[in-house]
Order: sequence, then structure tokens, then C-alpha cells
Amino acid sequence: MLQETVKTLRDLIAYPTVSADSNLDMIAYLAARLEAAGARVDILRNAAGTKANIWATLGPDTDGGIVLSGHTDVVPVEDQPWSSDPFQMTERDGRLYGRGSCDMKGFIAACLAAAPALAKGAQRRPIHFAFTYDEETGCFGARHLVAELKQRGLKPAIAIIGEPTEMRVIEGHKGCYEYTTEFTGCAGHGSAPDLGVNAVEYAARFVGRLLGLAEQLKARTPQGSRFEPPWTTINVGQMNGGVAHNVIAPTAKLWWEMRPVLRADADFVKSDLKGYVENILLPAMRAVDPETDITTRIEGEVAGLEPVDQNAARDLVARLTGANGADVVAFGTEAGLFQALDIDTVVCGPGSIAQAHQADEYVEISQLEACLDMLSRLAGAPG
Repeated sequence: MLQETVKTLRDLIAYPTVSADSNLDMIAYLAARLEAAGARVDILRNAAGTKANIWATLGPDTDGGIVLSGHTDVVPVEDQPWSSDPFQMTERDGRLYGRGSCDMKGFIAACLAAAPALAKGAQRRPIHFAFTYDEETGCFGARHLVAELKQRGLKPAIAIIGEPTEMRVIEGHKGCYEYTTEFTGCAGHGSAPDLGVNAVEYAARFVGRLLGLAEQLKARTPQGSRFEPPWTTINVGQMNGGVAHNVIAPTAKLWWEMRPVLRADADFVKSDLKGYVENILLPAMRAVDPETDITTRIEGEVAGLEPVDQNAARDLVARLTGANGADVVAFGTEAGLFQALDIDTVVCGPGSIAQAHQADEYVEISQLEACLDMLSRLAGAPG
């Protein structure tokens, strides 16, 4: 299977599925390969028809079963010092180089190579393949997919998300919630600040509230949290606004994020900010000009994967890989979306996250071999 995996990975890397572009050509390739292995394949397009998820099933048409999930999109390569064509796989020193090689087309290639063996082992328990779009920009494809599963009443038992973990078993990661907050003030001459509404000043007050919340979140650290740092974090990524040093700033924009350990922390932050804006900031702004405003746009709210005591996915993958325990990681995945459907979920896949998004991204061949070993054992596992 290794030779077939390498060949398949070469094919997948050649599809330049950067998130800004369509993934439909790669989806067609995946569909053909899965259908050839005997899977029933659904192609689920986005509203614009420019991108799609794949949901494919081997074995009986029943509840339960195991999902093997990965995303098809990759991050851009512009302004990165690649030593070879990022969309042509090259092999050097036991490594396979190319954009997406570890994040996460290596896992997808292993799944395709293992599909015929998985089909033979799926007589009593279905094996599902979920390959999504736009994970890198907000997990939009996975959100679309899990909504479709919910609408159809489909309930797999276990989900394995093949993000690069060096085949370590990962049972938890923080969420990633990203926002853009825009401030509309009232321009005027800088010599008369009371006659206008300075959007930059109100943005700064909003940032101050965020920093205060960040400190409060440290006190909400769950007992025994294994994350580093162990509490929910807030980061102000970018702020800009205004037009000149002597003009009351008419607009400002703020990009910020939080990484919640618990969903309750995200609710706490959003509720506090809503009250602060509606009861403090907006009344002060609109006392000068009723047309002023503050709006927050959700760029993406990707739930974390919360470690739980009972997790059949963690226990299964630990048996398949021989792992003695499970870890948590800082980076985000689509796992929390599956967990929100009450599917036992774990993250485990080939490659290192340290290589993801980097120039000369690679996956080690030995990592693909370890992944294939896991999938081969899964094919032979009892239903």
C-alpha cells in the first residue's frame, strides 16, 4: 500500500487547492477513487457551487461506524522560499515534499490507498470518508458537512481526524474563534474632539475590555487543564483607523481572536462584550451622533475538542497504534464539530504540525507507513 499511497499523494499535491480557489477537480478525483473501491459517494457543493465536500461510505447503510476525515484545502505558497515546485511532489532523504503533503493530503492519500482493504473489513460496520473544503479559512466545509449529517439523521459512532500529529493520539485542543469589529464614528477637526466621535478611541476602549477579559479568563482555568497555557486566551491581532493626526477618526477596525478551553468561556466573553458595547460604548457615541455604530463580524467559530473521560475513538486509535496515552495540542482542527454531534472523536495523522504551512512542507515516508499500519489494523478490527 505504501507505493500506492506515494503515487496518490503525488496526484493530490498536483491539485493546487489553495483555499481561495476551487477544489472541484480534486473532489472529482477522490470520488472516482472511492467509487472504484466500492463506496457510495455524495458530493456536497457549497452554495456557490465552486467547492465541495465528499461524504462516502463503505459497508452497510446503518448508524454507527467510523469516519476518516481530512480537509482538501491548503494554504498559499506566495512569498515562501520553496526550493522546488510546491505543487509537484519531490522525494528527498525519506521525505515527500509539496504543499499539503502533511497538512493533510498525506492522510487522504493513505485513506485512498487503504480503501480496498477497508471495504473488505466493512461488512458489519460502515467506514465513512469525510473530505472537506475551507478548513484553513474557518472550517466552513466541515460546518456544512456536519449540518448535512444532522439533517439526514446520520450518526457515526467514531471520528478520526487525520491532522498531522506524528501519529500521536490527540484527545483535546482549544477552539479558535475569530472576529472583526468595526467602529463607525463621526469625523471632525482634531482641535474640537468633543464635537465628533473618535472611532480609534472607542476601538482602544474595546481593546482595553478585551485585555481585562483576558486576565479574568486566567481565573477561570479549569482544574487539571492540560493545555499550554491552561486558560482561554485572547489575542488582538491588528487594529487600524483614522486618516490624519489632526482629524477625529471616522472609522476603525479591529481583528481579534480567542482560543477557548471550554465553550462556556467563549459565551462568557461574548456576553460581557455585548453588554459593554450596548450599555456603555454605544450610548456614549450616540449621545454625540446617532449614526455611529459598532459591529462585530464572526470570521469563524471553530469549537475545540474537549477531553472527556469516555471516548471510544481515543481508545480505538490507541489500540490500533499501540499508544499508551493521549495528549492535547494547541492547534485547531475540525474535530470539535464532530464532537458537537455526540460523535466520539480523536485526532491522529501522519506528519508534524511544525511542517504545516511552511516552505518545503514535507511528510516523512515512515509517517505514512505508520498511518497505513493503523488503517490496516482498522480494516481487520472486529465490527
